[in-house]
Amino acid sequence: MKLEVIDLGLVDYLEAWDVQKDTLAKVINNDLDSALILCRHYPVVTLGRAASRKSLRLGEELIREKGIKLYNIERGGDATYHGPGQLTVYPVLNLGYFKKDIHWFLRELESLIISSLADLNLPVSRVEGFTGAWIGNKKIASIGIAIKHWVTYHGLSINIKKDDLANFGLIRPCGMDIKVTSLEEELGRQVSVEEVRSSLLNKFSGRLGNN
Repeated sequence: MKLEVIDLGLVDYLEAWDVQKDTLAKVINNDLDSALILCRHYPVVTLGRAASRKSLRLGEELIREKGIKLYNIERGGDATYHGPGQLTVYPVLNLGYFKKDIHWFLRELESLIISSLADLNLPVSRVEGFTGAWIGNKKIASIGIAIKHWVTYHGLSINIKKDDLANFGLIRPCGMDIKVTSLEEELGRQVSVEEVRSSLLNKFSGRLGNN
């Protein structure tokens, strides 16, 4: 299975969403084996299928007045924030090459994040009962996926820049009152998006790109 890498750079959420849906259709129709879409987003709050308005600490109009877009989307999970200080990755994979098991795929994504951040000497782990990756009780990476005809879309985001955490205060991440952290905050140094991108690409290619 060939894994095509699509790097959109810093992009509006709707543009990336359109690329996802176009790529999803190509994989479903066997015009493309699989793809990995990487990007960073201008500030946006997205509400997954499990979200309610209780997940927002401010009203929708107040959030938009701050220059932050807000969308209801088809992924699983609750509310999350995306900004330019994150690396966001959308794997568009046909699970027929692997296992037609949603929980297996979620655990694979967690393992990929944990393994990638271990390259930076960070003690990242799972928290039982919750999806994502954590450092102690602080969440450093979020996961929310959708699946159509056993092809995955949406995906994961890793918090890199410490100056892009404040907007998480506008929501209850994952519908909970939890702490959110970043690589820069935990490492006490500047971390480039490219540093994380390179590690994550290597892990994806080795684990989900050669079947």
